[in-house]
Amino acid sequence: MILQENYTLSNGVEIPKLGLGTWFISDDDVVKAVKDAVGMGYRHIDTAQAYQNERGVGEGIRTCGLKREEIFVTTKLAAEVKSYDDAVASIDGSLKTLGLDYIDMMIIHSPKPWMEFHEDDHYEEGNREAWKALEDAYKAGKIRAIGVSNFQKADIENILQSCTVKPMVNQILTHISNTPFELIDFCKENDILVEAYSPVAHGELMKNSEVKNMAEKYGVSIPQLSIRYCLELGLLPLPKTANPDHMQNNADVDFAISAEDMEVLKNMEQIKDYGDASMFPVYGGKLK
Repeated sequence: MILQENYTLSNGVEIPKLGLGTWFISDDDVVKAVKDAVGMGYRHIDTAQAYQNERGVGEGIRTCGLKREEIFVTTKLAAEVKSYDDAVASIDGSLKTLGLDYIDMMIIHSPKPWMEFHEDDHYEEGNREAWKALEDAYKAGKIRAIGVSNFQKADIENILQSCTVKPMVNQILTHISNTPFELIDFCKENDILVEAYSPVAHGELMKNSEVKNMAEKYGVSIPQLSIRYCLELGLLPLPKTANPDHMQNNADVDFAISAEDMEVLKNMEQIKDYGDASMFPVYGGKLK
């Protein structure tokens, strides 16, 4: 059962192979979502300062009935935090908001502030400073693992050139019809686990007839096929939902996709439009 399986990060810390994403789940609603997920076997919860639900995630973890060490919690340093002092304060802020003694993993949410996501400035110095703050918190035992998100090869190389602790993950947009294979290979070569957010393409794959036909062939739902696709590539999918039925469905992925069908899925025509989500910079649009 996938919920009982782990990957091992480069520092030896184990991380559950499937996580619950909490983007767009309110601070109040996320308490129940976390408890529901934990009740059905999830042990990996992903939040972020930008989601404005860290308090609720922390409450869900503290009141779910499990020991703290049984749950892996990831949060993210806000994309706008690009100085050492701000990052130190931000890390401590997350610990306080979550109400936890430590964070299992903290990652830089984006190499650039969201409003400048499509600009040319890579914030190299700012990312090195933010990374130094994460390293120091890691060495102090406040965080068990550290990583990045939405980082391209050049952004990662900037960290690798000066770090004393290498990034352990890179969390990126990855799904059928949008799989950045070169970046994934680069991460793997550097012992960086790739986490796949929006594995169902923010719902857009539900409209894809080719994916629908493939899912029917395997007798699974489109989300199940999409999540299994990521797992077959050695990635860690983070499907987001507050719906218990969807949580259960997303975790029921103990089947294998044939090599031939994986090739079809890998080469599927890329999504051109993410609908309403296109306003978010990671889906190709610019923040309005």
